[in-house]
Amino acid sequence: MSGVSSGTGVLGVQGAQGVSGVPGVPGVPADGPTALASEYFQSYSVIGLLALIGVLFVAVAFGAGRLLRPVVPTPEKLLTYECGVDPVGEGWAHIQVRYYVYAFLYVIFAVDSIFLFPWATVFAAPGYGATTLVEMFIFLGFLAVGLLYAWKKGVLAWA
Repeated sequence: MSGVSSGTGVLGVQGAQGVSGVPGVPGVPADGPTALASEYFQSYSVIGLLALIGVLFVAVAFGAGRLLRPVVPTPEKLLTYECGVDPVGEGWAHIQVRYYVYAFLYVIFAVDSIFLFPWATVFAAPGYGATTLVEMFIFLGFLAVGLLYAWKKGVLAWA
């Protein structure tokens, strides 16, 4: 009882004693929704202020870099190049399709490995063992059929 006599309310909130609060919510004053909303938006105002400071920091850094760098455009500096080699001929180059197929197969098996981790956690849960095991083997079967198809077409062979 010493907490109530010293001016703290039900939850130890200073000054909550003698204030008609929101029914069923101890420690919230009568203007509870307004007070809760102001606290809610106050926490977002701190995040907004930090975001604004971050944007201003980046803007000042880019502005300072633009003001301090030397600008001496010459024809050599304006020439497009890649990897230090001057461009000769057209900008179009022929790339074989099989590189895209390799990338596509990599993405498929990367997605497969991502699905294996949640499957393992569900498989460990009681009551889901047999069902998830069958579903995963069906999923792996579809991937195996796709891999066998790519292998049969000769996509995976370095010619």
